Amino acid sequence: MAAETDTPDPTSSLLAFFGSELRRVRLAEGKSQSETAKLAHTTQAMISYVESAKRVPSEELARDLDLAFGTGGHFGRLYPLVIKFAYPSWFLPFVQFERDASSIRSFQPQVIPGLLQTEEYAREVLASGRPDSLDDLLAARMTRQDLFERDTPPRTWFVMDDYALTRAFMPPKIMKGQFQHLLQAADRPRTVIQVVPRDAPPHPGLAGPFTLLSFDEGSDVLHVDGYSQGWTVLDAGRISEAAHAYDLIRATALSPRASADLINTYLKELAT
Repeated sequence: MAAETDTPDPTSSLLAFFGSELRRVRLAEGKSQSETAKLAHTTQAMISYVESAKRVPSEELARDLDLAFGTGGHFGRLYPLVIKFAYPSWFLPFVQFERDASSIRSFQPQVIPGLLQTEEYAREVLASGRPDSLDDLLAARMTRQDLFERDTPPRTWFVMDDYALTRAFMPPKIMKGQFQHLLQAADRPRTVIQVVPRDAPPHPGLAGPFTLLSFDEGSDVLHVDGYSQGWTVLDAGRISEAAHAYDLIRATALSPRASADLINTYLKELAT
């Protein structure tokens, strides 16, 4: 059970304001976080995270909070504002697609994929851009990982370049935790992690990172990362090309078992 914590300054961001409003209404109703979670069909940990501005509330949670407390759509009206500032406008469509995906295939040549990052690793990566709202960006990134908590999480396949594991920009303590997290994720039955070794031949992933999303119904979606922003692509021809490229990248990667062994080797090197 997550500890009940004070909310941050409600004037610091809309995410913090939403959290402070949840706490204000909850306390006015004399409800604990656990009681609120039951009323809103969520977990005590999620209520704690939202109140402390460490997670972005979902539209469903906002609706359920209004129903639980009879607040007349208060949280529902706050939700679009929170989302608008939690994610860049160009990234929000992808986040919504990602949340509904039944299958995710991701390639990352430079850093650990966002869905696999620890909070400490993500903070270091996001801080490199010196954003005005680091805490909000961190909360938004960690919120995306909630899809692994679904009753039936999506099937996920992550391929990353060895360089993403060995570049020395991250403190060893953080990388130790990140490697442990990767090994735990690789043990999940619906998650596959592969590493492209440093001596691999040229492959289509040299063009940059991308993600393919598939759904129980509807066409696949492609997201291509860029410097200042990414692009969500719906064109069937480009999606087919990306799927072929992903297959070629996987063919150059180590097997899942060999990839786990390599990650474990790097972890042991940090312990020496």
